[in-house]
Amino acid sequence: MLLAIFWSIVLASIVFMVKKKQPLFLGVPILALGVYILIEMLRVPLPFAETVQFVFDLQ
Repeated sequence: MLLAIFWSIVLASIVFMVKKKQPLFLGVPILALGVYILIEMLRVPLPFAETVQFVFDLQ
């Protein structure tokens, strides 16, 4: 489900980029991924700082 939503965001941003001729619309999928990652990190039951430290300490 989330993959379909992401692909629809990607396709819509490509269509808007072509119609409006502004490459700024290509940043929308990247922003959507960032928001998704932030929401998933906030859903972890640990405190936010520990979650961020854990995610970036993974090797």
